[in-house]
Amino acid sequence: MSTTVTALRCEYAENPLGIDVERPRLGWQMVDDRRGACQSAWQVQCASSIEKLAAGQADLWDSGQVSDDRCTHVEYAGPELTSRQRAWWRVRVWDAAGEATAWSEPAWWEMGLLDKADWSARWIGSEVCGSAWVSTPCPFLRKGFTLAKPVAQARLYVTALGLYEFHLNGRKVGDQLLAPGWTDYRHRVRYQVYDVAEQLSAGENVAGAVLGDGWYCGHIEFRGRQRWGDRPRLLAQLEVTFADGTTQTLTTDESWRTATGPILEADLLQGEHHDARRELTGWDAAGYDDAAWKPVQTFEPPAAALVAMPGPPVRATQELTPVEGPGDYSRWSGIWIFDLGQNMVGRVRLRITGPAGTTVKLRFAEVLNPDGTLYTENLRSVRATDAYTLRGEGEEVWEPRFTFHGFRYVEVSGLPKDVTLTADAITGVVMHSDMPTTGTFECSDERVNQLQRNIVWGQRGNFLDVPTDCPQRDERLGWTGDAQVFIRTASWNMQVAGFFRKWLCDLTDCQSESGAYPATAPVTFGAGGDGGPGWADAGVICPWTLYLAYGDTRILREQYPGMRRYMAHLERKNAEGHGGWGGFGDWLNIDADTPKDLIAAAFYAYSAELMTRIAEVLGDADDAAHYREIHQRARAAFQHRFATPAGLVIGQTQTAYVLALAFDLLDESVRDEAVKQLVEHIRQRKMHLSTGFLGTPYLPHVLSRFGELDVAYALLMQTSWPSWLYPVTQGATTIWERWDGWTHDKGFQTPKMNSFNHYAYGAVGDWLYNTVAGVELDAERPGDRHAIIQPRPGGGLSWARGRIETLYGPLESHWRLTDGRFELDLTVPPNTTATVHVPTTDASAVTESGQPADRAQAVQPAGTGDGEAIYAVPAGRYSFVAPA
Repeated sequence: MSTTVTALRCEYAENPLGIDVERPRLGWQMVDDRRGACQSAWQVQCASSIEKLAAGQADLWDSGQVSDDRCTHVEYAGPELTSRQRAWWRVRVWDAAGEATAWSEPAWWEMGLLDKADWSARWIGSEVCGSAWVSTPCPFLRKGFTLAKPVAQARLYVTALGLYEFHLNGRKVGDQLLAPGWTDYRHRVRYQVYDVAEQLSAGENVAGAVLGDGWYCGHIEFRGRQRWGDRPRLLAQLEVTFADGTTQTLTTDESWRTATGPILEADLLQGEHHDARRELTGWDAAGYDDAAWKPVQTFEPPAAALVAMPGPPVRATQELTPVEGPGDYSRWSGIWIFDLGQNMVGRVRLRITGPAGTTVKLRFAEVLNPDGTLYTENLRSVRATDAYTLRGEGEEVWEPRFTFHGFRYVEVSGLPKDVTLTADAITGVVMHSDMPTTGTFECSDERVNQLQRNIVWGQRGNFLDVPTDCPQRDERLGWTGDAQVFIRTASWNMQVAGFFRKWLCDLTDCQSESGAYPATAPVTFGAGGDGGPGWADAGVICPWTLYLAYGDTRILREQYPGMRRYMAHLERKNAEGHGGWGGFGDWLNIDADTPKDLIAAAFYAYSAELMTRIAEVLGDADDAAHYREIHQRARAAFQHRFATPAGLVIGQTQTAYVLALAFDLLDESVRDEAVKQLVEHIRQRKMHLSTGFLGTPYLPHVLSRFGELDVAYALLMQTSWPSWLYPVTQGATTIWERWDGWTHDKGFQTPKMNSFNHYAYGAVGDWLYNTVAGVELDAERPGDRHAIIQPRPGGGLSWARGRIETLYGPLESHWRLTDGRFELDLTVPPNTTATVHVPTTDASAVTESGQPADRAQAVQPAGTGDGEAIYAVPAGRYSFVAPA
């Protein structure tokens, strides 16, 4: 048969090493090109070794043949797993005809350290300690040790308060950057696990580490350093198993030694300074004399729990070279400016030759001033400057360890004027959380394609361990409002389940005692307070969106206690009236302030509605009834206070109408008038939007839902500001924070807040996928189990394509307008179904693969709608054609 089983995943990852999920969930994909391909049963076998698995000895778990079509989130049901345990597994399935596939290739997962008692290492660090405004050189730490026998297996369990780079025998361990990442250090610290057997050998060995300040004690925002602690600290445990089965463990303890070296400063925001003359050659290898090094200090363990990595690590994912060499401006000034052609996040690799003691400075900017110099005023208090002091021994190559910047342009200065630089002196190293790309969108208008690329680059740059609002200035924080408006677009573009699961833990960790969610997570001080309407509601909206995208009820269950406390907080606040902190409002709107109490009332009702649905999904009928009552009261209160019987909404702003319509807060009898008013406001602004962060994500959806598709497309295609395409026309390669970050008549907006890489307005990407390309989620069958394919052509587009790599396989909608015909090519992955809406006024003229659609193989007519014919289809590839 043609069916195979592939893409085995455990907790969304391929062969994860060091997890702490007690009952991991497994998933796989069927590969079968036949129409109607689906799974009727499955069998999973888990064994303690690959040899036992190959022999069919499933000593951990054999599910037997399970009559079930699930192939995602299948929970391991064997005996309780223990620390360090590896489980090998494989799966086979039965198709709709009852025919079994061959077994899949084997996969595995390995447990981390599940109990605090598994850790025997101690926290260590240097005696060197900076202050609130002054940083110190990075400490180097080392320890020599002997292995008397050949190594069969070795695991390194390691973390830091701050950042670490671990070395064994002269080589860095792993490819992760800025590990272990950022958490609320009061509650949890993540550790990583590495397979390091091939870096060890019998005889003398050396373990070493370099520590950076990171988020723990470096600058996070504008209020100085040491928001969590005074200096970085390391915790590491190397567990070696020899070929004869015996073991040996090396831990961080008081026997390690420390010194400072070439890294004079390393700050995430301010930059890194490396003096190559001070390099400790061979420090991480055997034979190095560390007699001048000092003993480390040991520290009491923090109260925070040690937890495994729940999401993807930060990695260098690609490199960018300058689009051209430095221009004439640079040649005469001794300042060289390189254009990488893309606003990116990461660092640069410097390749340079010069006299010993020369200090080369690298500064970074997203855009240039009119005179060709760097525009850095928007960085505020961030210095964003790296420095490298040459040792003067031929060509030198340097790349920072513990910093990152948001930039397109790199300024190099400090070299003697007779030194000439070429384009290969600078390489941009792109860094972000390593999330697989899952979605692509493109269409016949290259400007819209550039908008989509800008959205993806904005996500790539700001999804660096936490969903930050911007990567360049003194405010690289996980703003909750930005995350909740963008998460749906994010889940189209990339596989973000693990990334957001981690961040939702951060959000819960800093939830206040009253139940309020903060404006940023992790917070940089205290409990964070109440983030306000549209920001704090991320605690409800984000888990629900992840459930829609991935069908993952465990994420809902994990977050549900916090969501309940948040709703209780809102109930108390509602009973006390709408005074006090009203939140940020419709942030950065264009001269159209929506009343904050209206926004609060709208999001209160919306969160109550989502909680009703979440409680139903989790099977809590009492909670569902409670939240349904809250929603009904909140909806009625909104109508009473903010809407007139004629359908006018108080505030008379686009966002006021958008929220009322998007959240179904108005009675059906007045919706048409509200839509009319919304459109009139848009027309009064000559087909421009005025919405801010909270209204913009819903605006195109409301217009297309309520029969104003042409207006939605007019806004999409608008090229003068405020609009999505205006920055594109100005050469933007990421999404701007402000609609008017730069304009011809005013120049730059206020440098107090003017990021050129800010993903919030990129939330229009959701509409590009689900309306323009026509690929939409079905809330009744989430996780792409059932797709709604409903392309809505317009805006002068002649074609559009949206492709999503779902948990089941590729889902694609590709439509074209050709010679008076509407053509739709569709791919539905195995084990899923779709409802297809073909735009036409003549359902009898619709064909599929050359046959009348109502008689085509596996195609079932499902009625007609307003100018469309509707069909139900199972998995497979389809080609629909209809009169345009």
